[in-house]
Amino acid sequence: SIGVVVADTHENAKIAARKVHVEYEELPAVLSIQDALRSNSFHPNTERCMAKGDVEHCFQSGELDRVLEGEVHVGGQEHFYLETNSSMVWTMDGGNEVHMISSTQAPQKHQKYASHVLGLPMSKIVCKTKRIGGGFGGKETRSAGIAAAAAVPSYLLNRPVKITLDRDVDMMISGQRHSFLGKYKIGFTNEGKLLALDLEIYNNAGNSLDLSLAVLDRAMFHSDNVYEIPNVRIRGRVCFTNIPSNTAFRGFGGPQGMLIAENWIQRVAVELQKSPEEIREINFQSEGSVLHYGQELQHCTLAQLWSELKLSCDFWKTRSEVDVFNKHNRWKKRGIAMVPTKFGISFTLKFMNQAGALVQVYTDGTVLVTHGGVEMGQGLHTKVAQIAASSFNIPLSSVFISETSTDKVPNASPTAASASSDIYGAAVLDACEQIKARMEPIASKMEHNSFAKLARACYEERIDLSAHGFYITPDIDFDWKTGKGNPFRYFTYGAAFAEVEIDTLTGDFHTRTADIILDLGYSLNPAIDIGQIEGAFIQGLGWVAMEELKWGDADHTWISPGFLYTCGPGNYKIPSTDDIPLKFKVSLLKGNPNVKAIHSSKAVGEPPFFLAASVFFAIKDAIAASRMEAGYNDWFPLDNPATPERIRMACIDDFTKPFAGPEYRPKLSV
Repeated sequence: SIGVVVADTHENAKIAARKVHVEYEELPAVLSIQDALRSNSFHPNTERCMAKGDVEHCFQSGELDRVLEGEVHVGGQEHFYLETNSSMVWTMDGGNEVHMISSTQAPQKHQKYASHVLGLPMSKIVCKTKRIGGGFGGKETRSAGIAAAAAVPSYLLNRPVKITLDRDVDMMISGQRHSFLGKYKIGFTNEGKLLALDLEIYNNAGNSLDLSLAVLDRAMFHSDNVYEIPNVRIRGRVCFTNIPSNTAFRGFGGPQGMLIAENWIQRVAVELQKSPEEIREINFQSEGSVLHYGQELQHCTLAQLWSELKLSCDFWKTRSEVDVFNKHNRWKKRGIAMVPTKFGISFTLKFMNQAGALVQVYTDGTVLVTHGGVEMGQGLHTKVAQIAASSFNIPLSSVFISETSTDKVPNASPTAASASSDIYGAAVLDACEQIKARMEPIASKMEHNSFAKLARACYEERIDLSAHGFYITPDIDFDWKTGKGNPFRYFTYGAAFAEVEIDTLTGDFHTRTADIILDLGYSLNPAIDIGQIEGAFIQGLGWVAMEELKWGDADHTWISPGFLYTCGPGNYKIPSTDDIPLKFKVSLLKGNPNVKAIHSSKAVGEPPFFLAASVFFAIKDAIAASRMEAGYNDWFPLDNPATPERIRMACIDDFTKPFAGPEYRPKLSV
């Protein structure tokens, strides 16, 4: 995007924008991670390294029975929020103040960038957000530039300006989930015990740094998934390319790091002719495990929930049933997989782990709460209102949250990193406790038969019934010079089982069963949390099996260079109702309070997303059954998304042999 056209109607603005003719010189373009590696194109100061043990010594020591090397290509993903980027901007007081209503996860960033482009102090700019139609990370930073583009004409013309992007434009300019390339070298024993991992990972940042370094950081933090490896070295770089800047997306690099890990786990299993689940189990981290960045695991519930899931899905019985089905069916194959996850909760940038809230009690006993978090369908306002209602011991209907506004709670962090219920809930509780402490002397003098009467009595005694609450996440720190620290307050653990059936002639598949279990401590609201788990799983299913971004690059020369071909629902397939598993079971681990967050709960937004990898590896299991029937038992590459085309070509038979060998790897825009 290079400019903005302002007109009296949306349609006229679009017509005028199409009439703009841009003359430019064509220069060599860097469009993929492979292009960036060839031309040494990286964002400056983005080299990262984490290490534990002595990797080089382990590979040369003779301790290892086997060593495998390989590459994993991880595809990107479009956010596809139902409401595209949108902002309404107007001036007040003769142009001295600017107000905006924005669809954003970060109103404070809109305030900051409007201030920057207009040359006004932040105190003269107000950004409000009532609720947004989905964000998923896509409106954490990229929405700010779009709002700033509307703020300039509004301020100069002293007129209201509204910008709402069309879907294709939104997809083309606002960035997606980062694609990744992982190069691994894994050493292990004949029993399947992992001893050494040497990993290089690269992400495709696009034309600006945006959040790409933080995304790489989290991918590196999660590159062990849940596995104990004594010797680890992980190196990362952020690639500079000429595509639009990629950005945050639910999981923020964590799922990419974990998918790379599960790929080499699966390859180790094939090499040793064992089941991947067996390799996973014998390498699980446990209470007291020290991770490759120095953090020690506390209150680890992984083994418990894994055992519960195994019982729930009756894994070995299902395995034998699937094997029997596969023996009797040549062109339909079934596969199963069980995948665990561990997701660290906190912003990895320490200063962002802070939250403010404003709580006001009125004389009729109702409460108005304002906090820095944005409601985007994840139920944040409901959870925060519950915390306030519980603190004052009043009905939920007596608590109201109107909107998020920069003039009520300043300097708020974006609503991201799954941490909002934890930090804003704690900030609201802090404000409620302050008000209760002021009310206590009045409450103890005489009994009031309602909260309204108590509030009125306090008002008449000139007690302040408004309080600002604040919370900072304690005990987190990380030093990139040493590569050690405690970047996370705690971890959310989960595991999922999936059974799929594929049609080997068309590559079509459906998920017969999905069984998910998560440790959410004492859930603040199980109904909301289960909805979050279901939604994250289906969105993850899109990432691993359906949604493919096709860019004009060296591997897709039929697309204009640098152009996003899949810029709308016509050729970019997101999951629909037909893609929901036929049996979809979600359960929460019981009896494990989380002492490190509000009311013993745990964060839920991002952790379940990666569990959809169980569907990906179940698909791979089904393909393996098909290949075995054709006489091919070796490991084979399968990149996400496992689209029908990729599934079909991986199922070797007489139809595919003229076009593709057993190691055929379809091209992917990364």
